[in-house]
Amino acid sequence: MAPVTLHNIRKSYQQHAVIHGIDLDIAHGEFIVFVGPSGCGKSTLLRMIAGLEPISSGEMLIDGLRANDQDPVERGVAMVFQSYALYPHMTVRENMAFGLKMAKASRAVIDQRVAEAARILHLEHLLDRRPRALSGGQRQRVAIGRAIVRHPKVFLFDEPLSNLDAALRGNMRLEIARLHRDIGNTMIYVTHDQVEAMTLADRIVVLNAGRVEQVGTPLELYESPANRFVAGFLGSPAMSFLTGRVEAVNGGGVRVGLLDGSSVQSDCRPGPTTKVGDSVTVGIRPEALSAGNQWGFRLMLEIRDIEYHGDRGFLHGAGPGMEALTAAIPGGKRFRVGERVEVFFQPDALHLFDASGAALARANR
Repeated sequence: MAPVTLHNIRKSYQQHAVIHGIDLDIAHGEFIVFVGPSGCGKSTLLRMIAGLEPISSGEMLIDGLRANDQDPVERGVAMVFQSYALYPHMTVRENMAFGLKMAKASRAVIDQRVAEAARILHLEHLLDRRPRALSGGQRQRVAIGRAIVRHPKVFLFDEPLSNLDAALRGNMRLEIARLHRDIGNTMIYVTHDQVEAMTLADRIVVLNAGRVEQVGTPLELYESPANRFVAGFLGSPAMSFLTGRVEAVNGGGVRVGLLDGSSVQSDCRPGPTTKVGDSVTVGIRPEALSAGNQWGFRLMLEIRDIEYHGDRGFLHGAGPGMEALTAAIPGGKRFRVGERVEVFFQPDALHLFDASGAALARANR
């Protein structure tokens, strides 16, 4: 295991800056996930840690040693790519052993490490097969095994599950989580999949346009997003956003008027400059809007689309003078497109964002 420290890390291609001064401390044995939209710089940052991209400025430490000028092989890291990149003419055993063979490890060391990795990944019965005889999930496990045999200080994963179908992705998420529990190495994982991020990470790093928007545990980011970007990025379906205006600031929080003429009392604490008349954005997650339990504040929703996901569903629509709204519903309850329904929520479910996009702190959060 090894800590990884990034201090004011920047990356530019000629005059075009893509990573803008990132500071991050990753602890021994921590599972960190980088998420963000396409082009946000998450894979570039991972490749800089791996040594596959040079650092334009700043300092990187791996296990306490400055890594900026080290070759990839000197950093004690192993990377698992989106593509399995297995040698088709080699067996599973030979694929996993190849890196050690090139490093001139002894036959005994190679056999011991391959057997160890095969046991961890449940590949013992597949060691003599070639890649064409394996499923996608099995091939990805071989790619991970090829990294394990190197006994790296840090594992780097670059969207390793994106080529798999939904069922295999779910299985491989469990495999990777179990792997981290079993071997305890520091792991840095890049994905665009929120489910992977929320289920695997000790902490999530949300990136946007080469900058860190927020770092925190999955629960912290979901319940207390630092700004509107993080709030809108994490969650599926996404958080709904309504335009509002501050009507009152009091000891109980901030009262907001909505475009349909209704008012709602939130428990968000006012910021130092919050005042009556300020424009704010009201955020509310689909699961906080109930179309069944009639309690709390009410909104009217005209249904435009319906999704059923088995045990639950989602109503997508809008209300008078409001933007898009999404409400979660029990899977067995039926609605019709065009129907107008009442949805209810509690004030502690609301998020408020000021004109800059920054979140107002929520009570007891």
